[in-house]
Amino acid sequence: MQVKEIMVKEAQSCRLDTDLAAATQIMWTNDCGALPVLDGADKVVGMITDRDICMAVGTRNQTPSELTVFGVKPQPQELYTCSPEDNIHEALKTMRTHGVRRLPVVNNGALRGILCLDEIALSASKRGGISYEDVVDTVRAICEHRIARRAVAA
Repeated sequence: MQVKEIMVKEAQSCRLDTDLAAATQIMWTNDCGALPVLDGADKVVGMITDRDICMAVGTRNQTPSELTVFGVKPQPQELYTCSPEDNIHEALKTMRTHGVRRLPVVNNGALRGILCLDEIALSASKRGGISYEDVVDTVRAICEHRIARRAVAA
């Protein structure tokens, strides 16, 4: 099974100069928890999550409309992506390895969609190629990454 069979094709995005109030509104309106970040050439250069926004607003003495995506997630940042033609198991491996729940789907840097753990879980019961065990293993690996990061920080 290929990523393009499961990915959300109409992925929302924002730009480096988007303020956090606008990014939050995009997430709220489209019921999503992360946005690919595009540069001036419409290339994906990062991701911003609802958690990133909450942490920025909660730790800085500024309103969301005063903060930009670039101010919260300056370049360069680690970016993990997949392509529409990638095998879904390779994408799951990337998610497990790097502890991420979402991958921008790109073709030559241009956004083509987003692959979310939610969509993968929903597809496991409807399509061959993804087992519930694959989904659980991925969620477990992502959770272990978070626990390990907290232990190191403490």
